[in-house]
Amino acid sequence: MAEVMYKRVLLKISGEALAGEKHSGLDFDVISSVCDVIQEAVELGVEVGVVIGGGNFWRGLKDGNGKMERTRADHMGMMATAMNCLAMADVLEQKGVDVRVQTAVEMRAVAEPYIRSRAIRHLEKGRVVIFGCGTGNPYFSTDTAAVLRAAEINADVILLAKNIDGVYSADPNVDSNAVKYESITYDDVLAKHLRVMDSTATSLSMDNRIPILVFALKDPKNIIRALKGEKIGTIVKEDPAL
Repeated sequence: MAEVMYKRVLLKISGEALAGEKHSGLDFDVISSVCDVIQEAVELGVEVGVVIGGGNFWRGLKDGNGKMERTRADHMGMMATAMNCLAMADVLEQKGVDVRVQTAVEMRAVAEPYIRSRAIRHLEKGRVVIFGCGTGNPYFSTDTAAVLRAAEINADVILLAKNIDGVYSADPNVDSNAVKYESITYDDVLAKHLRVMDSTATSLSMDNRIPILVFALKDPKNIIRALKGEKIGTIVKEDPAL
C-alpha cells in the first residue's frame, strides 16, 4: 500500500463514458480498458467500489421529456444502470477479477440486493463491488448515489471520472477564457453553480467531508495516477490547502 494514497475508493463513471464514440449503448473496448485499470488498482491493494450512470441507455428526466411520469422514468434509468453494471462485471470476471454487483432495487436473479455490511465484507476480501440502480429512489441522480455509497462504505475519496479533465470556472467548450481549478472548496462549487455534481450530491459530500477528485476518463490510466497521488484533475474538499 506504500504506492497508493487511498485504501478504499468509490469510482463514479458516467454511462455515456462506456458508450465511447458511439454515444449510446456499450463500447466494449472502452469498458475493457477501464476494467484493466480497475484490475491494476486491485492488484495494488486498493479496495474499489463502483457506481455507474445509465445515460448511454436512458436518462429519466431528459428522455422522459415530460411525456412520462417522473418516478417511472427514473425507475427506467435505474434499470439502465443495472445493464451497465452487469456488462462491467462480466468484463472484469473475464480478466480474473472477483466482482459482485449489488442493486438498490432488488433483482435477485441477476444481482445481490444492496446490503452495506455485505458490501464492506466484499471489499475487505479484495472484491470489486459495483453498485447499481442509484439510490433506489426517484429524483436522485447517480452522482448522489455515488456519494451515498462512498459515505456508507467509508471511502477515502470519490474518483469522479468524466469527459472533462477537471473543474472549470465555465464550460471550456463554450468559453475560451474558462479557468481550470487545481483545487476548490465545496462551498465555492455550490456558490458558483459549477457543474461538478448536482447540488444534492455536492452538499452530501460536503456534509460527510468526502473529497472528490474530478478527472478525465479519456485516459483510464488517470485512475492509477489519482491513486498514486499525482496531480491530475481538480480536487474538491473542505480546505484545498490541506
